[in-house]
Amino acid sequence: MPYVNIKITREGASPDQKAALIKGVTDLLADVLDKTPATTFVVIDEVDMEDWGVGGLPVADYRKTLSKPSSV
Repeated sequence: MPYVNIKITREGASPDQKAALIKGVTDLLADVLDKTPATTFVVIDEVDMEDWGVGGLPVADYRKTLSKPSSV
């Protein structure tokens, strides 16, 4: 009985996108691990941007660093 917990930033993933994610993960577990879809649980948690960090920075600030050209 697999349980998959997916955490994404709260940025407006649509119900259709979430349904596709749930189906895709369920299908992957069925294909790769031969798990039964009826007993596979997928939970999507949406996390507020200010509660998510990457590389020691809030995710919004981290993303700003990605758009800056490097000085190489």
